[in-house]
Amino acid sequence: MSFKVRVTGIALLVAFLVLPAAMALAATNFMSVDQLKPGMRGIAKTVVSGTQIEEFNVEILGVMKNKGPSGDLILVKTSGDLIDRTGGIAQGMSGSPVYINGKLVGAIAYGWSFTDHRVGMLTPIGDMLKLWNIADSKMISPDGGSLGQQLIKESTPLMAVGFSDGALAMLKEKLGPLNLVPYAVGDAPEGTAFGPLKPGSAVGVQLVRGDVSLGALGTVTYVDGNKVLAFGHPFLKKGDSGYFLTDGYIFTTVNSIDSAFKVGTTGPTVGVVNQDRGAGIAGEIGKTAGSIPLHITVQDSSLGLTRNAEVQVVQDEQLSPILAATAVFSEIEKTIDRVGSGTAKVSFELSARNMPGAVFKRQNMFFSSDNIDELAVSEINELLTLLASNQFQKVDVLDVKVNVAIDAGQRTASIMQASPSVLTAKPGDNINIIVRLKPYRSELITRTVAFTIPSNQAPGPLTLEVRGGGTVPLIELLKRQVTDGDVLKLVDKLKTQTFADMIKELAERDHNNDIVVELVSPDAATLAQSVQPGLSSASMEAGQNSDQGKHNETAAASKKITLDIAKKPEAKAKGVLSTDYIVDNDTQIVINVTNADGSDPNTRLRVPWGNSGSRKG
Repeated sequence: MSFKVRVTGIALLVAFLVLPAAMALAATNFMSVDQLKPGMRGIAKTVVSGTQIEEFNVEILGVMKNKGPSGDLILVKTSGDLIDRTGGIAQGMSGSPVYINGKLVGAIAYGWSFTDHRVGMLTPIGDMLKLWNIADSKMISPDGGSLGQQLIKESTPLMAVGFSDGALAMLKEKLGPLNLVPYAVGDAPEGTAFGPLKPGSAVGVQLVRGDVSLGALGTVTYVDGNKVLAFGHPFLKKGDSGYFLTDGYIFTTVNSIDSAFKVGTTGPTVGVVNQDRGAGIAGEIGKTAGSIPLHITVQDSSLGLTRNAEVQVVQDEQLSPILAATAVFSEIEKTIDRVGSGTAKVSFELSARNMPGAVFKRQNMFFSSDNIDELAVSEINELLTLLASNQFQKVDVLDVKVNVAIDAGQRTASIMQASPSVLTAKPGDNINIIVRLKPYRSELITRTVAFTIPSNQAPGPLTLEVRGGGTVPLIELLKRQVTDGDVLKLVDKLKTQTFADMIKELAERDHNNDIVVELVSPDAATLAQSVQPGLSSASMEAGQNSDQGKHNETAAASKKITLDIAKKPEAKAKGVLSTDYIVDNDTQIVINVTNADGSDPNTRLRVPWGNSGSRKG
């Protein structure tokens, strides 16, 4: 007989909430904690291989009051052929239903490491049933009790299919604070017959699905129609959740001195997990979990290889950025089939509900001397994190398209010299800035950047900064060494930023492959001439590096300080030219601005060719 409650009014709801657990369960096929006595014997159900449900013996040892995350825990001892084979209660048995005299008592949930693995603890079924009534969620107590610190959750394995080794390491690092450790496994054998979920079935809680998948395994405790209870303990204890509910397949169960564990994989999606709380997880079969679809294309020009992947990650503000970035990282690593240096061209498009502009597009180039895979996904992760953590409104990401082109070579170039096409100009004039670049292990090349003198520019000397898009200007570094006023201004600016401002800043941020020409304020120009005028931004951060053999260190330093300044753009005149190189280094030049009628304001300047180290007044 199934346990169903239909509430038709407030009075009935209140009456139900105050009923003792024994009364609420009395007319059902459940047994309450108050009915249990030491020495009672029963059976439990679980899967230790394939999809076949097997049984093992259980003996009640006692009830520990208020020792679990949801209330009481039931102490049991297990036995039988299955337990002999597994060496005791195994990780992945979480949720295994326990029956006494044919009545459901609860779910196996906890144990102790390095002890008798035949002894474990159950979460009472009465506490798990509360998950089906969201109004009762406040009755679920937080973790506590002196025993709680000693409990080892029969933690569900986090099984990863299709992820590269580097991606697994990234997942391990990023998910470590959540006590989740991924293990590489394969898909279930082709043609596996899963059948409907029922008590004792292996069940999965999936975070990523598609060409790669990531999910945790446990056991079904109870099914009522399309409603499912499982695990007997929290997965991530996020309360209202939206994970993928899947079938599960067990390859084998491994005996271990620490704790036995199941090795398995998630199967086809069958529904959604909508509650994740102290007593376990609750889900609905036939429902669809919200997800973020990722369309990933990676090309390796060196190998002439292209990979396409379709992936979906759960919509979770804490997990989605990590999972999405790692999925892209994995596809890059699997495509190039190596670890090390390289140049990446990355473009991505994201559409979302409640995001200013609705559609975000961005492209950039990156170079790394040791791990191009991780650097290539940095801005994708940054945008997803911004959307997930913004303080303004909830954003629903609807679609993400990512294209990555990898070249094993080093496509970087340093600014060596810059010179204006004219020495004097009047407000509103269009001038050219000729920039000489030194590509890595190649000959000097010249590029021309167009720049317009502001129409309201005052007569006199005008200092222009010429820099790589991913390089912090020398002026900014000098100002930071002298005063922290800019930091205070930045804090004030961030306090007044709108959500649209944040999105715009990221979208319009200079690209690493840009040559940027922009105004330098008069006070900053004076500062630059008075404090170590021979230094460039790269030399300040990484030391003087005229030797081309130290190019990597200079580029790395420039990239490092890029992230610090990139979030502090100012609206000012700028000329930008995109190149096929990641551009670093910077220099300054001076233009003599005449009066609007072209008359000389009595300021004459000679502007020589030269980098920051040879700049003259």
